[in-house]
Amino acid sequence: MSAYVAGREVDEITEAARRAGEARERIEGLALGGSRPDGSGYSLALALPPIGPGSWRLALRTLVAPQRHSHAAKVVGWLPRGFVRTDPISELIETFIPGDWPDHDAYWAVAADYSTGKRVAFGRPGAPRATVSQAVAASCAIPAFYHPVRIEGRRYVDGGICSPSNLDLLRGAELDLVVCLNPMSSLAQASGGSPGDRAAALMRAMVGRRLGHEARKLRDAGTRVLILQPGADDVKVMGFNMMSGRRRVQATQTAVKSTALALRRLRVRDPSVLPERTRRTSTAPRVAAKRRRRAA
Repeated sequence: MSAYVAGREVDEITEAARRAGEARERIEGLALGGSRPDGSGYSLALALPPIGPGSWRLALRTLVAPQRHSHAAKVVGWLPRGFVRTDPISELIETFIPGDWPDHDAYWAVAADYSTGKRVAFGRPGAPRATVSQAVAASCAIPAFYHPVRIEGRRYVDGGICSPSNLDLLRGAELDLVVCLNPMSSLAQASGGSPGDRAAALMRAMVGRRLGHEARKLRDAGTRVLILQPGADDVKVMGFNMMSGRRRVQATQTAVKSTALALRRLRVRDPSVLPERTRRTSTAPRVAAKRRRRAA
C-alpha cells in the first residue's frame, strides 16, 4: 500500500514528527502546552522589513500574466515581507529528526517560490535539495508574517498561496483513500459579527471552494476523499486570528472532540470511507488537564 504525505504549515510539523517515529503523547504535549523545546515561540527578525512589496518580482509577474497565478499569489507579492523568524520552527523539527529527511518514500513539504509563485514540493523527485527542517520552515512561512526561507539561493514561503490543501498533487497517484486535514476551511461560520469574523468567514469560503474543486477531481478519478475541517465550535474558539497562541489549548481540546464526533457521524453515513475501527488510544489530553488542575 502506498502512502503519501503532502502538507503545509502545522501539519508538516506534526507529520515530520510522526514520520520520525515520535510518540503521539509527546506531539500532543506540544499542542496542549506541556514540555516544549526552546525556541518554539515567535522570534522577531533583527532587521525591519523593507518598505514596499515583499516580492517585487512576484507582484509584477501577477500583473503581466494574472491567469497563471492563484488569487492568493496575486495578493502575496504586494504584501510586506514577513518579520518573524522561522529558525524556531527549524530547531523544533531538528529535535525530532536529526537527519536530513524522514525515512518515508513520499513525504513532501510544500512551499512556493517567493519570486515566481511556483509551487515546490520538497522531497518530491526533481525538487530542490533541502533538509527537512528547511523544507518545513519554508512550508510554514506565511507571507507578511514569517520571514521567507532561503534554500539554495532562492526564497520560499508557505505553499498555501498555490493551494490550501495540495490535494491536486495526488492526482494520478491512484490512491484508495486520501485524508485531508484542513483548518483553513469550514462548513460552519462563527457567530460573531466583527470585521475580523466577517473577513475570516470570507477567507474560509474562498478556501472551501478551492478545496471542494480539488476534492471533486480526486473523487472523479476513483479516490475516496475524507475531509476533516473545523466545525462551529472550533471556529468559535479559534477566532479570526489563527496565529494567536492564547487559545491554543482550548482549540486543541475542542478539535479532539469535534473530530471524534465527525468521524462517528461519517461512519454511520458512509462506513466504506473509514477503516474498520478508528479510536483514540492516547490519554495525553486527560493527563495534561489533570496536571493543570493540580497546579491550580
